[in-house]
Amino acid sequence: MRRTVSLILALLIFLSLSVLACAEAPTDAESSVSVIIDILRTNPRRLVFTEGTDARILEAAARLKQDGLIIPVLIGNVDEVRAAAAEGGFDIEGLEIIDPATYPDMDRFVDDFMVLRKGKATADDARKMLQRPNYFGTMLVKEGLADGLLGGATYSTADTVRPALQLVKTREGANLVSSCMILVRGDEKLFMGDCAINISYEDKLDDQGNVTLSAAQQVAEVAIETARTAMLFDVEPKIAMLSYSTNGSARGNGPKMMRDATAIVKETHPELACDGEMQFDAAFVPEVGQLKFPGSTVAGYANVFIFPEIQSGNIGYKIAQRLGGYMAIGPILQGLNAPINDLSRGCNADEVYLMSLITAAQSIE
Repeated sequence: MRRTVSLILALLIFLSLSVLACAEAPTDAESSVSVIIDILRTNPRRLVFTEGTDARILEAAARLKQDGLIIPVLIGNVDEVRAAAAEGGFDIEGLEIIDPATYPDMDRFVDDFMVLRKGKATADDARKMLQRPNYFGTMLVKEGLADGLLGGATYSTADTVRPALQLVKTREGANLVSSCMILVRGDEKLFMGDCAINISYEDKLDDQGNVTLSAAQQVAEVAIETARTAMLFDVEPKIAMLSYSTNGSARGNGPKMMRDATAIVKETHPELACDGEMQFDAAFVPEVGQLKFPGSTVAGYANVFIFPEIQSGNIGYKIAQRLGGYMAIGPILQGLNAPINDLSRGCNADEVYLMSLITAAQSIE
């Protein structure tokens, strides 16, 4: 798996820097790109796009069709999808378009949906929900009729994640789904979590009021998953647990949660370089980091940044994107049983194309 996703990193380099357009001698990254392209050309992945009439989706689908690396499956009314493609001048001739309203195997989908929901949905409920492209597309993945899904260009992250949690579910050992944003600028790559899924972290309690999963444990899991994502992209993670405090300089529940989460990561995954809590300048600037957090191997050198809640994470990555000139890739979802990824509603066709290739490459075993 590590080798497979390290090829995705090469693909990112290829797409962000256009290395294959150069006339120079091939680099190792270009050779790795060639490998992954050969894999996808030999066995193109079927990727579901839940917003078949969106111009950005159609433009990316047309490019993917031309490249021959992915088989796009567009969800929507056939006439409306074709009309939108014609209006935008996008060649989608030959691509599969599936309309949930006329899908011939819907009865089986309804039956399987009810089994997956374990009595939480009647047949009428299931049929109604499966008319929604996000649920229908997720069911195609669950049924093995598609290798992955990309959605969210026009709807919220929750509307991508909810069907995935209900139908595809989390992989073994995962307590929650989280997300990672990859920020690329030249050959610099930063990983940020969680900027899209978990609004905040509170202790989870059983009926007797006992803590079954603490807030710190949840943050630690996000940190470990994001570090794993970084490693899969061939980056050695240095994890900074962010806060408004550095190494105990301020009090408060937020800094304590991040300190406790750091301790959990260090105890359960001592092989990971992780320190916290720390402010962003201490995490990113060596001079500041070593002044505020002397002796830390992470402070000033971090490449994985874990935020204490979604608000600061979402603001943080968008500041880096808009003011820092980074290309933001993601959110890449972590903890699911299948490659299902979310698009930003502010995405463009290039970002859809890139996320499509990442999602397809994630499905390679």
